[in-house]
Amino acid sequence: MERAVLQVTLFGLLLVLASTLPNKDNWNIYSFHINSTVTSRYATTVITSRVANRMDDSKEIEFQVRIPKNAFISKFRMFIDGQWYDGVVKGKEKAQQQYTEAVSRGQSAGLVSSVGRTLEEFKTSVTVAAHKKVTFELTYEELLKRKLGKYELQIHARPMQPVKDFKVDVYINEKAGINFIEVKGGLSTNALANAITRTHTEKQASVYFYPTEDQQKTCDGCGEQGMNGDLVIVYDVNRDTSLGDIKTSAGYFVHHFAPSSLSRIPKNVVFVIDQSGSMRGRKMQQTRLALIHILNDLAEDDHFGLITFDSSIFHWKQELVQANKKNLESAKTFARNINERGATDINAAVLEGARMLNAHPREGSASIVILLTDGDPTSGVINLELIQSNVRRDIADKFPLYCLGFGYDVNFEFLDKMSLQNNGVARRIYEDSDADLQLKGFYEEVATPLLTDVKMIYNGGTNLTQTNFSQYYNGSEIVVAGQITDNDIETFTPQVVAISRDRRVTFSETNATVEYTGTDFDSHIQRVWAYLTVKQLLEKELLFSGAEKENVKKEALELSLKYSFVTPLTSMVVTKPLGENTDVLHKPKEGETTQARSSPIGHRPLPKNTVGMGLQGYGGSFTSQMSFPVPGGWPMPMDIAQFMPAQHMPARHRSQGVSRGFSRERALVVAAEFLEVSPTNSDQVVSMVASPVPLSHRFLLKTENLSLPLCFDVTGDVRLKLLHHPNRELSVNGELDTVMNGGFRRIVIHFKTDLYVEVDTNVITVREGQILTRHTGQDLITAGSLTVIRRNKEIDVAAGDTRMVIYIHEKDGVEFFWPVLRQQPLDNNVSGIIALKPAVYEEVQQTPSTKLKIKDQEIDVTRANAVDYSIASPPTLDCWLMSAESVLQRRLDDFIVTQL
Repeated sequence: MERAVLQVTLFGLLLVLASTLPNKDNWNIYSFHINSTVTSRYATTVITSRVANRMDDSKEIEFQVRIPKNAFISKFRMFIDGQWYDGVVKGKEKAQQQYTEAVSRGQSAGLVSSVGRTLEEFKTSVTVAAHKKVTFELTYEELLKRKLGKYELQIHARPMQPVKDFKVDVYINEKAGINFIEVKGGLSTNALANAITRTHTEKQASVYFYPTEDQQKTCDGCGEQGMNGDLVIVYDVNRDTSLGDIKTSAGYFVHHFAPSSLSRIPKNVVFVIDQSGSMRGRKMQQTRLALIHILNDLAEDDHFGLITFDSSIFHWKQELVQANKKNLESAKTFARNINERGATDINAAVLEGARMLNAHPREGSASIVILLTDGDPTSGVINLELIQSNVRRDIADKFPLYCLGFGYDVNFEFLDKMSLQNNGVARRIYEDSDADLQLKGFYEEVATPLLTDVKMIYNGGTNLTQTNFSQYYNGSEIVVAGQITDNDIETFTPQVVAISRDRRVTFSETNATVEYTGTDFDSHIQRVWAYLTVKQLLEKELLFSGAEKENVKKEALELSLKYSFVTPLTSMVVTKPLGENTDVLHKPKEGETTQARSSPIGHRPLPKNTVGMGLQGYGGSFTSQMSFPVPGGWPMPMDIAQFMPAQHMPARHRSQGVSRGFSRERALVVAAEFLEVSPTNSDQVVSMVASPVPLSHRFLLKTENLSLPLCFDVTGDVRLKLLHHPNRELSVNGELDTVMNGGFRRIVIHFKTDLYVEVDTNVITVREGQILTRHTGQDLITAGSLTVIRRNKEIDVAAGDTRMVIYIHEKDGVEFFWPVLRQQPLDNNVSGIIALKPAVYEEVQQTPSTKLKIKDQEIDVTRANAVDYSIASPPTLDCWLMSAESVLQRRLDDFIVTQL
């Protein structure tokens, strides 16, 4: 019997998309996550989709993923029946035989094609046994490009069915500081607005998108097939030094250069517009409209020329003229009357544009040629290599050529190569209703030159990416990466030399920060270098020929294999279970198409070096079974040891390898050293350790647009009201643990009148009416309309319009919880520690002490730090420390409960 083919499709610039409507009765996407981490503008995205085969027989589940054309896939794997199957990146030639054999047998061979404006599609499939599951995990990497003063990270979601466990987590880490962050797109409005939470501190920002199943059906553009829309995260970084932001690590560096406090340079621009017959209809209408908008944006000190061409050349003016009001009105009249006709003589048109610029040298200005065409040359010189040679000769590296290819009939590789040969770029303009906006948008990117003839110089640097740039435009960014010779940071000296208007400028500030980022960044900086190097080698391969071309290709291939990048020179061979077909995934060129825990509830594993012992109290005796840390495994009298963590013991006492207990006299000596008092005064020592500092936990209240969050301490053995949602009959309470600045040992959820869920680090206990169940695995737990999903280091809870994540962290060998509200209920009648609104304050005084103003109240604060447990890999953040009452704007007692 022929097997049914089921499709699960992931669509991204961080995205997921299904190309055909699946039969939801056959399979279920029960979990779908997109996790993107952006560090110094380099985005690493992991898409994880978990699918269950509901049928009584095996089914072939097909996985399709669409990623940005500018990204490289670096990892793909599938988890089936307890085993991971990893894809392997190989040279395309070595993978070709497997690919050809699969095609000849009529089997799936990793179909790849370009999709839409910015996407490529990779596809594979695997057979899943009856009532079994498969996990697909894809990783890809991309350097975000700055355009018009901002970086954009786009997320498009269309999973083709509502998903119980659907979420998008975006983490942005920028040591230069985050200037602003916004969330836009169709999925950020109306019914889905409260599914988005956003935090922004000085150097970090997070965006979480956690829509419920109901919301995935009712939002704009949504329905029974789930969501269909975009999230766009827009941000920029601070730029404190004109030299830019330089980071080094493990012998590599990356330099982001984007000075903004510069005067604009007047420009000389020639527009070369194709008016051949193939431009007939909407193309020409949109071109005329875009050209008129662009002319309106010219500054009065700009000079411009306008040429149209078919088999002949047509000038508005024979020479460049100033962009004054009279000339602009005349040029717009000319643009309105451009009519399509005839053949296409690209060679003559571009050479005439170059002639006009060469005949109009203007000191202190920047020149560019912008060509717009929709087809191949069909008149005059039609040999592509000869046209490229002629253009290169006449431009002679004096100014860049930008080529805009309209539609898919154009020979884009020809335009791309000609642009690269002349220090420009090529851009495809898509035939769509917004083509005029695409044209105008491109022009805006090059409308404001700030520097010309930019040379990036790195004394003590080697294996550098591109270092010479013809022009630098406002709102853009130049990125250079390389290696530091002998990893000698002391002799590494960056410098930038360029022309600003009519003078030579040098950026080489002696106080510029060349920041060493440490081991966490070691791989990251190196991968940015590899990514940029491979990208630029692939461009050089397009330009070169013969032996030079082969050498560049070889170098790009070696780097692609070393860093597991799927590039046009490599392929991903998808490994599958024995007996399955092997898929080979190619990257096209532009235009081508954990184990369950078993400890009983309420008990946690003891930390290392922990013992149970009878207690002897000073001045009396009593016995109790207790556990506490001791150095080297030695038991210590409890009246002294219970308040002295092992990590605070004097080093020589921790390190002695004596396998015996502490005498009381020896314990007094150790404690006295720790407390810095005399060991002869035993009463003082015992008195001091018998009066411990109360245990405290530090909480953060983040902001949306302010540099530092607020923080406060909660002291003692406290049970807190985390969330109270009376209209949903939902309450969540938590009990703090015994780890200094740790988290919660237990969390209890009450839902409706008869549902109780207790979350412990070892087990989730559910009492529904009179039925009690305990869950230690990672399967989906459904109780009424409450859903709980446990994974290795987090637990997701959904109830109506509320979604909460409980992260599982570890400190000093002890696991603890930290709950985070990922979807704020629409109802305003909600309270609790995790339901607090982002902090809003004003800094009103800095010296002699810092004061913040909150709701007309001035509060003294100190700068402190706190661990941000609200994300999976918690960083330490600077914060403004104040009392709990000041942060909460009410008494802490209002958040304390007597029982869970």
